[in-house]
Amino acid sequence: MSEISLVNNPNVGIDKTATGGPYVNELTTLNLGPTHPATHGIFQNILTMDGETIVDAEQTVGYIHRAFEKIAERKPLYQITTLTDRMNYCSAPINNMGWHMTVEKLLGIEVPKRAQYMRVIMMELARIADHIICNSVLAVDTGALTGFLYIFQWREFIYEIYEELCGARLTTNMGRFGGMERDFSPVAIEKINKVIEGLPKVLKEFEGLVMRNRIFMDRTQNVGGISAERALNYGFTGPNLRAAGVDYDVRVMNPYSSYEDFEFEVPVGTKGDTYDRFLVRQEEMWQSLRIIEQAMKNLPEGPFHADAPHYYLPEKQDVYKNMEALIYHFKIIMGEIDAPVGEVYHSVEGGNGELGFYLLSDGGRSPYRLKFRRPCFIYYQAFPEMIKGTTLSDAIVTMSSMNVIAGELDT
Repeated sequence: MSEISLVNNPNVGIDKTATGGPYVNELTTLNLGPTHPATHGIFQNILTMDGETIVDAEQTVGYIHRAFEKIAERKPLYQITTLTDRMNYCSAPINNMGWHMTVEKLLGIEVPKRAQYMRVIMMELARIADHIICNSVLAVDTGALTGFLYIFQWREFIYEIYEELCGARLTTNMGRFGGMERDFSPVAIEKINKVIEGLPKVLKEFEGLVMRNRIFMDRTQNVGGISAERALNYGFTGPNLRAAGVDYDVRVMNPYSSYEDFEFEVPVGTKGDTYDRFLVRQEEMWQSLRIIEQAMKNLPEGPFHADAPHYYLPEKQDVYKNMEALIYHFKIIMGEIDAPVGEVYHSVEGGNGELGFYLLSDGGRSPYRLKFRRPCFIYYQAFPEMIKGTTLSDAIVTMSSMNVIAGELDT
């Protein structure tokens, strides 16, 4: 929880009032975190306060550092998927599929069109779930609990779709190299269509509760702003950059998984403040629904995975009765298939921005080197600059609107 240190503070200064009397201007050191509930994660901010105003801030990260990049050097490629689950766990399918596309680029695997559309549908559902969490929790941090309770049920419903497709809800391990593990079931299709039909009404009502609410606007407008130039200098991507007025979106700039087949807009803000970040994520949910609707309407026929027996697990029933399937199953599970020598980088538009994977292979069964480009780690460095001169309550909503996910911050 928060702790205050008032004793022997070196920042204590002496000022003279207009009457000439002494006035002690005493600065306070405040620990915000690492276990404060309002940080929504395990990281610490050491704030220097002048009364209620923040005059300086310093972050401490690494509380849940798990050495994923080093662990990956001892794992077969397919086992690394479970590590990506635990980065931005609010939208794990995007992490999974970004990693799969990176390996497919190294292996030269061409993914069937149906599998690409299925990936787009699941990634956009994950984006909606991610933004629901960010925006509804931001509302809670300003005192608006009703909207959170109302819209959050749709995040749970999206998790039911995950469960139908892969058997998991949070750490999904969804998909495989070459495509998807299984095709959409009738139940999954029915639930996806229910999201397309039912979520717009709820989004409108949530916006009616929050978007023009005077208290919410006063708490978020002109708070935690950053200019487009500063955001670019820090390496911002995703909604936080677009809120500052830069229309960079990986899905448009470097299309993958057939995103070029879909029509959608890239929303941008003007001030880069907390309110603009909220508006950008809110509009992105509408655009994601638009993409999902197009993908479901035009979902191609055909296989849901590539013909890549060296990397794609055979059907379990075939393993029991087919020797070739048994051999492939054994070699994949035991990690006995070497990857080609190569160096690749692939990025996707994650819930928080450009999520990238730099993979260096020396021809072995594990990466020689793997580097994750984690949006949270990059833009969190700007947090002290964004909150200087604001109050403690402003710092809380600024952090919330940036959507700093501890699992992605510390890998």
